[in-house]
Amino acid sequence: MSKMITISPVTRIEGHAKITIQLDDNHDVIDARFHVNEFRGFEKFTEGRLLWEMPGITSRICGICPASHLVTSAKAGDDILAVEIPETAEKLRRLLTLAQWLQSHALSFFHLSSPDFLLGFDSDPATRNVFGLIAADKEFTKRGIRLRKFGQEIIEILGGRRIHTPWTVPGGVREPLELVKRDQMLAWIPEARETVKLALDALKKSIKSMLKKFPSSAFRTLLVGLVSKDGGLEYYDGFLRIKDGNDNTIADKIEPKKYFEHFGEAVEPWSYLKFPYYKPFDYPKGMYRVGPLARVNICDYIETPLAEAERKFLNRSAGMSMS
Repeated sequence: MSKMITISPVTRIEGHAKITIQLDDNHDVIDARFHVNEFRGFEKFTEGRLLWEMPGITSRICGICPASHLVTSAKAGDDILAVEIPETAEKLRRLLTLAQWLQSHALSFFHLSSPDFLLGFDSDPATRNVFGLIAADKEFTKRGIRLRKFGQEIIEILGGRRIHTPWTVPGGVREPLELVKRDQMLAWIPEARETVKLALDALKKSIKSMLKKFPSSAFRTLLVGLVSKDGGLEYYDGFLRIKDGNDNTIADKIEPKKYFEHFGEAVEPWSYLKFPYYKPFDYPKGMYRVGPLARVNICDYIETPLAEAERKFLNRSAGMSMS
């Protein structure tokens, strides 16, 4: 008889979801679905609100990455007001975004992913978590916690609080960065850089081991993200670029303001998640991935030397895994 396997809740993610897997009479998988359970409805309950309220409201989309939604909403407000913000304000917004990346990626790796990577997928599920990681390597885990704290403290230093800061608004930012606060952030950087290098080394060793166990892990989709005018990694402004899973550029230098001319959003009855897709390819063939994996695959370079070296290493490793 056919069977339905339900995994609920799904862990190792920043949110709430479940997975259902349908098996046929021979116990072969015939369907698998990822269900996002929570309904937010932000598109509807923000209709008619004042422009100045929007950053504060939209930052509530997520308690993990509110700074990203805050900056995005403020940028939309800039466009509505038809203003070009000062260079200093843009740099401060970029700093806030990077702090968001830092704390979110530290959470993702050290708290959610590293127990699987470093303790092994075959280790006891009861201890395959951050507490098991503390028992295995207390100093490494503590460094990861402090790395996330560094990102959160930058957000707090800039905006007054770590979650749902009201600091970024249409037209710029509310307050400048004082020299004392700047120096406070700079003092953290040597430790943070060292921790990132340790995490990268640990991840490389784990990936090398996993490639032996899972040699055919490629999953081909479109990749979408921002790049600068000359194709560099971009996370605040720039143009949209689309690549396929074979590194072919499908479209380039798309103005973000023209997003809905190129992309559509499908809905399914079994999830509150929306399914964006590239219109020329239609749905579902035009579905795509975004985020860190997409960004490092679509850009031509990263302007900081250490990050660029890691990007090149990642590309070489991907090439070797495919050969």
